[in-house]
Amino acid sequence: MPTRMPEAGGISYRTDSETKRNRKHRKKHAPITGDQIAEMLNVSRATLRTDLSKLVILDYIDAKPKVGYFLGNRGTAEKEEKLHLLKMKVGDLHSVPVIVRETTTIHEAVVSLFLENVGNLIVTDADGHLAGIVSRKDLLKVTLGNPTASTMPVSLIMTRRANVTTVQPEDTVLDAARKIIAHQIDSLPVVVESDTGNPGDWKVVGRITKTNIIKMLLGWAAEE
Repeated sequence: MPTRMPEAGGISYRTDSETKRNRKHRKKHAPITGDQIAEMLNVSRATLRTDLSKLVILDYIDAKPKVGYFLGNRGTAEKEEKLHLLKMKVGDLHSVPVIVRETTTIHEAVVSLFLENVGNLIVTDADGHLAGIVSRKDLLKVTLGNPTASTMPVSLIMTRRANVTTVQPEDTVLDAARKIIAHQIDSLPVVVESDTGNPGDWKVVGRITKTNIIKMLLGWAAEE
């Protein structure tokens, strides 16, 4: 029977083979005595006594008299949770994209931006392929002091596809977070290759945002 364990965003199941591998991993690194730990850390056994007792109480490690210390249940579970977070895919987390066409007017884009409560809009062409992105800053810059801007199409002010940073569903959430930080942006379009066969044609299937990632982390923390 599979072993059920909580994860960020839902429930997953750990197979018996995975459980056996975890037990084997724990045996490989145990036991270790207090004297060995002290020697590795270059401190006295007495210095470690209180800290080791606390770790045993918190179930991070387990102790057996005259044998030594083993990795505890909590330490194993947290390591597995962290590995799960590192391996989580964008496709498991992304939200619905907010899309406008290249022909959408500035006025319509501003309305969409505030109705959807997002920081930017993904722009696609007539075939539904990614064409660019238009942000709040783009819209603000073009409308200030320009009474005729409201009728202009967003294609005139958007960031073009070639300069848009994207991710794909099979990319990890960690990779997406790195791109968000590196480019100092709030979200990324999630794209897949179009069936046209043209390398530059990308279909938009979602968007991943800072909020998505933070909610995932808070959900994981709440289960602790």
